[in-house]
Amino acid sequence: MADTSVAQTGHPAMDYAEHEATYRMFCKLTKWGIIFNVCLLVFMAVTLL
Repeated sequence: MADTSVAQTGHPAMDYAEHEATYRMFCKLTKWGIIFNVCLLVFMAVTLL
């Protein structure tokens, strides 16, 4: 049988707290980037049409 202890507990060399913080920042920036682009498109549609 395969040793699954590393898969369950994680590799000791990985900084999981930093990885999760980076992922949360990525999700926040993606969300605000989408919101900004939608607002920009609505503004352009209102003012240019």
